[in-house]
Amino acid sequence: MFVSDILQNKGTRVVAVTPDETLASAIATLSARRIGAVLVLDVDKSLVGILSERDILHALARRAGDAFGLRVEEVMTTPVVTCGPDHTVEHVMALMTEGRFRHLPVVQRGVLMGIVSIGDVVKWRLDETRQEAEDLRQYIAT
Repeated sequence: MFVSDILQNKGTRVVAVTPDETLASAIATLSARRIGAVLVLDVDKSLVGILSERDILHALARRAGDAFGLRVEEVMTTPVVTCGPDHTVEHVMALMTEGRFRHLPVVQRGVLMGIVSIGDVVKWRLDETRQEAEDLRQYIAT
């Protein structure tokens, strides 16, 4: 299974903020969408960073209440680790485990294609396991 298969099922829509937005604004976006990370895109729609709940927590630990007024670019993670649509899901799992992050933008030839989360990967793995079990049941029954 490839990342493109996950994107085909989940879609390619991404939620993004700009580098000059305030952290408070980005937090409102995360809360409203009930998501754990947003991509940071510049005016050309190029990926320049990613802002996760962990980034926000670190900013709050350093700056307390003052953190809400910071610009996203002061808090975001950069450079961003990405994958391509032709990467395997196993490769994505290894990247996420090694990098200790839960969101991975999908980029092909410099163009943002979507984002996969650890939840997407777990769902894929559960579906694959269920299908394998069903295939084995069918095989044994015949």
